[in-house]
Amino acid sequence: MPGSAYVALSGMRTRLDQLDRLASDIANVGTAGYKGERTSDAEADRTTFDTMLQSAIDVTGGGRRLDTSAGAIAPTGRDLDLAIEGKGFFVVQTPAGIRYTRNGRFSRQSDGTLATEDGSAVQSADGKPITVPSGHLEIAADGTVSSGGNVAGKLALVEFSDPGQLVRESRATLRSDGAAPQPATGSTVRSGALEESNVSVGDRIAALTEVMRTFEALQKAVSLQMNDLDGRAIDVLGRR
Repeated sequence: MPGSAYVALSGMRTRLDQLDRLASDIANVGTAGYKGERTSDAEADRTTFDTMLQSAIDVTGGGRRLDTSAGAIAPTGRDLDLAIEGKGFFVVQTPAGIRYTRNGRFSRQSDGTLATEDGSAVQSADGKPITVPSGHLEIAADGTVSSGGNVAGKLALVEFSDPGQLVRESRATLRSDGAAPQPATGSTVRSGALEESNVSVGDRIAALTEVMRTFEALQKAVSLQMNDLDGRAIDVLGRR
């Protein structure tokens, strides 16, 4: 197979991965605290190519980065809907370990534990789950949770030197692979509101159109290479 075919086919593979990412972003445009992703392409040399194909390269993904720009904050009027103004993240305990999120759509479980939509316990600044009694809750800008005038705990808020390196696990839940969290500075909690997804539908539709057109162009290039050029070569050589 000619090297140009390898280039086109690997480019098509990369475009399929981009389509999956864009589809995920569009599907979560209504998810509170959701952060979109940005990707790039890179070339990956194949050291196992024969001499005749040494000029061929693979097009591969150049890595992903989380777009941690803030989404719009929308008021909800619900006490347990919380939004962070600043660069901070909430800390939650999941079955897989400590994770981070900007989705502040919390609820109070039957035992009083403050939890996320999927049941993960929201952590306090002292590293323990926050348990709140029944009754009206008040959550201060510094994350202090009070019920009936009694302090139940203070929300843990952390930040990262390079939040773009965080890895998405499920919708708005993120993990840090080796990046150490630090106590958030300059971040405040806003009660009765949620941070909306930072995904722009118009931007993603435009990117989707561009990826699809590029994929179609590469597909035509492969078809031309495999069917037309090779077919003509076989026909001419066969006559000889």
